[in-house]
Amino acid sequence: MSEKILLIDGHSILNRAFYGLPDLTNSEGLHTGAVYGFLNIILRILEEEKPKYLTVAFDLHAPTFRHKIYEAYKGTRKPMPQELREQVPLIKEMLQAMGVEIVSKEGYEADDLLGTLARQSEAKGMDVTILSGDRDLLQLATEKVMIRLPKTVRGKTTIEDYHAQQVIEKYQVTPAQVIELKALMGDSADNIPGIPGVGEKTATKLIVEYGSIENAYQHVEEIKPNKARESLREHYNLAQLSKTLATINTESPVDFSYEKARLGDLYTKEAFALCKRLDFKNLLARFDQTMSQELTEVKEFFTCEDLSGCEALFEKAGKQKVVGTALLSDKEEVYGLGLAITEQEIYYIPVANFITGPYLCGKIADLALNTRICAIDIKTMLKHVNLEEEHQVFDAGVAAYLLNPLKSTYTCEDLAREYEGGKMIPSREELLGKASFRKAWEEDQEGLSSYACYTAETVLSCMEPLKQALEETGMWKVYTQIELPLIFTLDSMEKTGIQVKGEELKAYGDRLAVRIHELEQAIYQQAGEEFNINSPKQLGVVLFEKMGIKGGKKTKTGYSTAADVLEKLAEQQPIIKDILEYRQLAKLKSTYADGLAGMIDKDGRIHSTFNQTITATGRISSTEPNLQNIPVRMELGRLIRKVFVPEDGCVFLDADYSQIELRVLAHMSGDQTLIQAYQQAQDIHRLTASQVFHVPFDQVTPLQRRNAKAVNFGIVYGISSFGLSQDLSITRKEAADYIQKYFETYPKIKEFLDDLVETAREKGYASTMYGRRRPVPELKSSNFMQRSFGERVAMNSPIQGTAADIIKIAMNRVYKRLKSEGKKSRLVLQVHDELLIETRKEELTQVARILEEEMKGAASLQVELEVDMHEGSSWYEAK
Repeated sequence: MSEKILLIDGHSILNRAFYGLPDLTNSEGLHTGAVYGFLNIILRILEEEKPKYLTVAFDLHAPTFRHKIYEAYKGTRKPMPQELREQVPLIKEMLQAMGVEIVSKEGYEADDLLGTLARQSEAKGMDVTILSGDRDLLQLATEKVMIRLPKTVRGKTTIEDYHAQQVIEKYQVTPAQVIELKALMGDSADNIPGIPGVGEKTATKLIVEYGSIENAYQHVEEIKPNKARESLREHYNLAQLSKTLATINTESPVDFSYEKARLGDLYTKEAFALCKRLDFKNLLARFDQTMSQELTEVKEFFTCEDLSGCEALFEKAGKQKVVGTALLSDKEEVYGLGLAITEQEIYYIPVANFITGPYLCGKIADLALNTRICAIDIKTMLKHVNLEEEHQVFDAGVAAYLLNPLKSTYTCEDLAREYEGGKMIPSREELLGKASFRKAWEEDQEGLSSYACYTAETVLSCMEPLKQALEETGMWKVYTQIELPLIFTLDSMEKTGIQVKGEELKAYGDRLAVRIHELEQAIYQQAGEEFNINSPKQLGVVLFEKMGIKGGKKTKTGYSTAADVLEKLAEQQPIIKDILEYRQLAKLKSTYADGLAGMIDKDGRIHSTFNQTITATGRISSTEPNLQNIPVRMELGRLIRKVFVPEDGCVFLDADYSQIELRVLAHMSGDQTLIQAYQQAQDIHRLTASQVFHVPFDQVTPLQRRNAKAVNFGIVYGISSFGLSQDLSITRKEAADYIQKYFETYPKIKEFLDDLVETAREKGYASTMYGRRRPVPELKSSNFMQRSFGERVAMNSPIQGTAADIIKIAMNRVYKRLKSEGKKSRLVLQVHDELLIETRKEELTQVARILEEEMKGAASLQVELEVDMHEGSSWYEAK
């Protein structure tokens, strides 16, 4: 059996992976999708081919002979997208880490090198496989040389294989004649011009008949159709140029060693470290399980299981300025503590013998009076440890979030890698698998000990680098004055929860069920048959085929029944209106009426989780359950707020900022027209309508005001003319005209928004008024849609982010004030720009004053912050 060599066209496969697969970024913000796709493709090919030798060829940036010819004819070749360019050195680094031989040669393209190596290897009697996305390489196919062409469609990669016979069967020409085809029809992907008016079908016919462009030219008068004849006569020189460009040089002067190309173990320590750095978690499973342990910096951890030793440890910790902690707990219990007294002295203290959870939590609280406590998630610790804002704490997770708010998680292994010079520590999954802390405490104390100690050591080591990074980026004040106090505010809200009337929730669900059934019957009656309303496929067939409703959008899987498609047809079609209502009510029932019932705690209250490290803009989000997403557009949706009630002796006091984002826009842009309108307490939407539609202020119609309101708020979100036209059901030209007139009315706003985009493009991030940063990598994208998205982000992040900062400041101030003045009333809920206080009836006047003073005083703007306040015996009444 012959030896086999696998030759890979590096740029071609990287390019194929880049365009065929979704883009990925790692925790450092590096684009990695093409590298990940490249590795998956070649690992699959290696498993199939099992070659003895492996080599990857890359183009160099220096212009090749063919580049120069092409540029002389047609100008500069299309530049590589920046996101792809960034990944070229990454894939080379990865291949080198895997011990893969890489070849390049100045003045020669990768396919010249591949052609040369293919012919050399074939001459040695080897079987050759060439992996490339470039069909030019088909000219190299023989019985010993196979060309493999990957094709990626919607994330799925298939591969076409060609020996010489398969080329003839597919293209009706020999491999050598592929060059002739390209000479006639060209190839834009490979910058081969071809001749005008000759496509693949005509080119194939000519080469099958005449064999070459030279022979075809000698018989030019016989050629049909006329268009092809005239084109070859007039552009024969261009055909010859194209042939030169399409011909691969199989005698390139390439230095090559088969010994260096010999395939060894790809799964090296260096490759493992790089896969981990690039967040290629799926690839890590291919490596030896001991690899992580070998690469991890091993520290000596200690376990303390006796009470007297534990006392001594806390006494020693109390003499330090800073210690690292990792409290292992769930909602109910504490299982142990990781304690890093110094970076060399790290202990695990399990709950065992006379060491209890309450004992450990009490010791942490005492320690934090004089020693700073570092942790990855202080809010989780607060569920068991009685810490106050005056205690000294540092939350590494919140700090890391501020520095990179685009990530979805902030783990200790990420912190170690990013803030300890690429240091690697094992992840929770590597140490504990999927086991909970309780299960690990019962069955795997060794794994739990390692996890606790690594976590405690990492948060201690990372505190200074994180602090320094926050100071360098100007976000130390955001961290210390907004985010750190917010931890205690949110913890109080989570512990307090909000009371729910279970019986009313059930009655609400029953009411929804009745209406849902009515809608089902109405839909069946109008359709003339029963079908699964929740099946998009069945629904599409009923609406657009059986009922013949016009305006349906056909997709590969059937008709689209997405909300935006149906909403455009709802006014003319009663059945669609019913379907949209059915969907809304079905979601209300499953998510809220049924879903909330299972989340009512023993105290009759729902304790939602408020997240401060989720959104890129800085907004707080709510989960388990999400109380910020309760529908308010339809009355039946709003009615669910009736089930949320204050405890006996209390009422709800609800305060909502009025048009906070528009007020922030007025202040940050400095637009005097908008500022004066707010200062004179004018109706902003009416004023905008008056200016945009050129009608007197007192003659503005409700429709004009409604449209102006959409423009006002759309501008805050960087809306496009297309988006506005969809919102208002007007033409794109009308929408563009509205936006243009808006900017003529408020000229400083246009200037301000343009400046935001340019600043973000220059710096790579957008900033709020308080200095919170939001990276905008999309602005450098070569993709128009991505760049447009980046521009919208650059425009709206400073405004939305500033509004989010202000509401956080207000929350902190309200919470602190209620506490300092000894009030029993409690902040229970935050929904975007709204705060809900469960207020003791006897404290109503004072709490209303506190709410108004602290919310209005949260920021000093050129326009006053206005607050709408209401009270009620349910959230529905208060709102």
